[in-house]
Amino acid sequence: MKRNFAKILMGAAAFSTALVMSSCTGDQFRVSGEITEAKDSVLYLENMSLSGPVKVDSVTLGESGAFSFSGKAADAPEFYRLRIANQIINLAVDSTEQIEVKAQYPTMSAVYDVTGSEECAKIKELALLQMGLQRQVDGIVRAPELGIDAVRDSLSRVLDGYKKHIKEDYIFKEPMRAYAYYALFQTVRLGQMESLVFDPRANEQDVKVFAAVATSWDTYYPDAERGKNLHNIAIEGMKNVRIVQQQQAELQLDPDKVNVSNIIDVALLDNKGQMRRLTDLKGKVVLLDFHVFATKESTARVMELRDIYNKYHAQGFEIYQISLDPDEHFWKTTTAALPWICVRDARGSQSESVIQYNVQSVPTYFLVTRNSDLHKRDVQIKDLDAEIRALL
Repeated sequence: MKRNFAKILMGAAAFSTALVMSSCTGDQFRVSGEITEAKDSVLYLENMSLSGPVKVDSVTLGESGAFSFSGKAADAPEFYRLRIANQIINLAVDSTEQIEVKAQYPTMSAVYDVTGSEECAKIKELALLQMGLQRQVDGIVRAPELGIDAVRDSLSRVLDGYKKHIKEDYIFKEPMRAYAYYALFQTVRLGQMESLVFDPRANEQDVKVFAAVATSWDTYYPDAERGKNLHNIAIEGMKNVRIVQQQQAELQLDPDKVNVSNIIDVALLDNKGQMRRLTDLKGKVVLLDFHVFATKESTARVMELRDIYNKYHAQGFEIYQISLDPDEHFWKTTTAALPWICVRDARGSQSESVIQYNVQSVPTYFLVTRNSDLHKRDVQIKDLDAEIRALL
């Protein structure tokens, strides 16, 4: 994936954690209200710019929790948030609205009243729906009775249902509205990895959703930076989809030659530009490893893997390592001297393999038998050396 696209998404994803909006006439908007049970706490009003949160104003709350902020109204919808520590209320402003917020700390993110802005009311609805989605995902991931396939299927059903609801009732209904823009950047967390619900990198249908909002913003707010940003994301996504489709077409195989196995196959380019399939390693004991080389723990872990590889490779042991690093050049440079198979998934935490293998944090590894059966994952393994020896 191109680095410029990663930067575009990075700025946009920062927006996904908080927002505030409104509409009226004039030069100033106003956000006021009460945050009770928060005496001596600092309440911030922050603009959620494309580069991340920017402080606009702040106040130390008194006994009543009353506050009042004002700011210059923009020519196009702009997003803000009220924040105390990690408790956030998302808002949106497109003119001179008089928004009133009432809440109680420390539950203000989930329980609050907002008046004076239909956009803010819709954003509240979306925020609560997102929290409900996260609870569902957490429940599936933590269910001890579910295997990898069951987790994958359950997550897929839940996410598809959620996306359908958000598309039909919020985004496509009024794509020019601020809450439609907000909905594009909702996230869901799988373990320690947070991903956009709508994937504008390589999911063709999701790219179309971004394109629909981008087209509306091009029409209603032709000079808005947010609209231009959306437009760039949609264009890059369309390019990526075409590339993926072309690669898939090139990889079409004779069905009679396809190896059937009991693992979920992965087919990605390695650091030398060669397509490597996990199922091609049938006959070897494989350590399937999900890794991020940009982490500070990476070097020590790579050294551990090298010791294991050197010890068992001659006996039929192989490592198939999937990098989730966003920077392709850094990944290629870092892995140039590795003796094992190292591929990279440019979709990172939104990768299908991450979801299918229920990867909740990195590094995570799995052991695969010579018959291409999934043996165990890291949390089930007490002695990796002993497990490898037993499979060899």
